[in-house]
Amino acid sequence: MEKFWKTLNKTCARLGIKPTQRVIFVSIAEQSLRLFDCGGGEGGGGGGGACGACGKLVLARDYAISTSRRPPSNTKDSLGTPRGLHEVAERFGEGQPAGMVFKSRQATGELFSEVAGVAGVGGVAGVAGASSSRQGEQDAPPTMASLITTRILWLRGLEPGVNLGGEVDSHGRYIYIHGTNREDLIGTPQSAGCVVMRNLDIIDLHDRVREGDMVLIA
Repeated sequence: MEKFWKTLNKTCARLGIKPTQRVIFVSIAEQSLRLFDCGGGEGGGGGGGACGACGKLVLARDYAISTSRRPPSNTKDSLGTPRGLHEVAERFGEGQPAGMVFKSRQATGELFSEVAGVAGVGGVAGVAGASSSRQGEQDAPPTMASLITTRILWLRGLEPGVNLGGEVDSHGRYIYIHGTNREDLIGTPQSAGCVVMRNLDIIDLHDRVREGDMVLIA
């Protein structure tokens, strides 16, 4: 985590901004997402994290995730997960049940277990009709459609020329943190550029963060 803190502090200093009260660290190499919060947590801040409001950031949550199947990239149409400092621009899905399918950030009214061709993949506790068997996960074809489900955190880049503006604009690329019907693939690169989480995990994260919170992807 030392590298993340150094990158965060260096980038914030270069941009003339301070770390937010909550910071999300996405590790592409580890396929993990860690949420740090200055309001208390489960561990130390890894050596040098401090929010701009009150001081030390501490680990609040640690989740398994999936990033892009293709190599990381900040370029439009690359289908790679972009690196660099971002912020949560918008949040979607408040109050929707786990497994709700979204299109254009709007709830479709269907759970992924009700969508033809994807029912039961990577069963989720609390999703009606979803299979929870390991056999169901193992039998899921790797080419089966991956849906955007449950909650969406739409990201905006904070570094001009890196992930903000022109052909490298993360917001314009519709880079999200979101749930998936392919929970069986979490922990391995599988997405088309977004950061993908288990459905109950994205609910937990969505409830803990706010628009403007920083997200560092490295």
